[in-house]
Amino acid sequence: MKILVTGGLGFIGSHTVVELVNAGYEPVIIDDLSNSSIKILDQLAKIIGYKPKFYKLDLCDEEAVNNFARQEPEIGGIIHFAAFKAVGESVKLPLKYYRNNFFSLINILNAYAGKALNFVFSSSCTVYGQPDVLPVTEDAPVKAAQSPYGNTKQIAEEILKDVITAGSKYKIISLRYFNPVGAHETALIGELPIGVPQNLVPFITQTAIGKREKLTVFGNQYNTPDGSNIRDYIHVVDLGKAHVAALKLAEKESFKGFDVFNIGTGTGTSVLEVIKAFEQTTGVKLNYQIGPARAGDVEQVWGDVTKSTNELNWKTELDVNVMMSSAWNWENYLAQNPL
Repeated sequence: MKILVTGGLGFIGSHTVVELVNAGYEPVIIDDLSNSSIKILDQLAKIIGYKPKFYKLDLCDEEAVNNFARQEPEIGGIIHFAAFKAVGESVKLPLKYYRNNFFSLINILNAYAGKALNFVFSSSCTVYGQPDVLPVTEDAPVKAAQSPYGNTKQIAEEILKDVITAGSKYKIISLRYFNPVGAHETALIGELPIGVPQNLVPFITQTAIGKREKLTVFGNQYNTPDGSNIRDYIHVVDLGKAHVAALKLAEKESFKGFDVFNIGTGTGTSVLEVIKAFEQTTGVKLNYQIGPARAGDVEQVWGDVTKSTNELNWKTELDVNVMMSSAWNWENYLAQNPL
């Protein structure tokens, strides 16, 4: 079966492409290369043995998306990653986020409207805001978003539910995942931030290798054991496998409509604990400082993953030490093989 992967040359998308091939699917990639590199296509070929079909395309261009759908009528499922995703940037540039994240979703849904397709949406734990109860379950209330980025994920889920309510033939699964980190075991693909990293782990590895002078921890006065933010960090390979599991669930005759799943380890880890794990795993000491808290950041969140374990028949296998060591191997690969 052909599976369209939007944003398929990005961090999570590229790892999911590998897992799709491992599971016997044929991925077709769309990416506008705004936050990725065309060189990842060659890296994927080294892992899976061939270069997957690729279209450079802006999903906000409705005509281009419709032309793609005419060229690829045999798409049997869609995994939709393509979106802007930096919390801090979204606070500064909200219209950039609303335009890109909504237009891209609507255009791809319209392009295949009327077909019975399985659709897996890349959502986020940001829809929970700061939960009242931890770990947070899928039944927890969706709270007012603390950033425009988070708001785009909340509204996107509402759009998807409305599409199903209106009688669409789509079968839709929204994966609310937590904080993806790490890299493929080959060190051929990993997180490739353009410019200054917006996420913790690439900033850690770039600081460790000397690309960055120091790492700033945004706040140490939170109501957590060590004062730093707590997140549920998940290895990106485990996350890729979760998308395959979601597709397989949607393929079942018994699955109808729309459902959501938490995708994480079920364990919270603080920023300072991640730094410690990196230092212990790699033997490299980090130059870091404590800075002010960052606008839009939630204090602590990690997920209850009982539902995804039971219904997706999926759970994480790789721990924080593997996350740190694989990310470090990837950083060292990039130092020798710039992309």
